[in-house]
Amino acid sequence: MDRDRSEGSMKNIKGRMKEGLGKALGDSKMETEGKMDKTEGKIQNTIGGIKDSLRKST
Repeated sequence: MDRDRSEGSMKNIKGRMKEGLGKALGDSKMETEGKMDKTEGKIQNTIGGIKDSLRKST
């Protein structure tokens, strides 16, 4: 598994937690940061998946 996939998954989890905490506390800045972290994690995870696919096909 590519390093980007594992880091992306961790960012996604961190983002979900941050978003939920921001909602619970009524902190819109924290909620927005969580959404951004979540999106960044998804993108990084996808890139890692593409790298894995390319390694397997060669």
